[in-house]
Amino acid sequence: MGVFVFLPLVLPLTALPIARLAEQHLHPRSAAWLLTSVAVVLAACSTFCLGLLVVVGTAQLPGNPLPDSWSDPEVRAAVPYDEVAGKTAIVALLLVVVACGRTVRRHLRFRSRAHRALAGLPEAPAYRAVSGLAVLDDELPYAYALPGSPGRIVVSTGLLSCLDRGERAALLAHEHAHLAGRHHRLLLAVRLAGCANPFLRPLAGAVTYSTERWADEEAAAVTGDRRTTARAVGKAALFSHQAPPPGFAAFASAGPVPRRVAALLGPVPPRRSWPPALTRAGMAAYIAAAGTAASTVSALNAASALFLVLEAATPL
Repeated sequence: MGVFVFLPLVLPLTALPIARLAEQHLHPRSAAWLLTSVAVVLAACSTFCLGLLVVVGTAQLPGNPLPDSWSDPEVRAAVPYDEVAGKTAIVALLLVVVACGRTVRRHLRFRSRAHRALAGLPEAPAYRAVSGLAVLDDELPYAYALPGSPGRIVVSTGLLSCLDRGERAALLAHEHAHLAGRHHRLLLAVRLAGCANPFLRPLAGAVTYSTERWADEEAAAVTGDRRTTARAVGKAALFSHQAPPPGFAAFASAGPVPRRVAALLGPVPPRRSWPPALTRAGMAAYIAAAGTAASTVSALNAASALFLVLEAATPL
């Protein structure tokens, strides 16, 4: 296999072009699911290959519990510089485990603390039609969707005071769309993928933008007024000075707000999965998709080939 065994570690770079194209040309829902799926598959291949490199590179070390046949020269020949690669892979794999563990721990700890803080807070009487709404008496403007069983919509009085009635309806519809679409799962999955392979971290920003656009479109459909929804997005971002909780969707967060507003002021995005094939955007999208698919297949092939080498060397 030679250097091809390292392909799963660098092939995630090829997913970056499709992220930009997905943001521009796909419906936000399709873009969010596509980019998350690509990130998870490539991260899984990368991590699996990293684990196999650890096995091959350290099988010859004395005292290890691995089969002796895994240290045969034929097996080690499958990985160039097997000793260096194996020891480096140990450090890399430990970093991946620690980074993923810390990410999950922060995510769950914030959810637990937030739900405990909101446990005794009744739903806002002025918004009985919105289930799970928690209005906090805070001058700082912010709003976010807190997942759980049940999920809660958290919004401050500081943000509500900045919006008129129609804009408040758009805000609440936006946050409800985050909960209904389980956007926190997509965001957590793509963040974990970035922990597994740093080359996948740019996809986290693309998925965050896509989920926000997805919720924007749902809010515009519920309120029936795209201009009011766009105005609510712009005003919330203008007045907000507080960063959103890590790994959660936030209406009043900084970021590509001008692009969100411009998209809402434009026509409703088509529900089709891809732009027409004969257009320039369509051709670019299909070429990028083909490249990403080929990269995924290559990553799976390299990881599978190394696995088969180890399986062939295992005594019956």
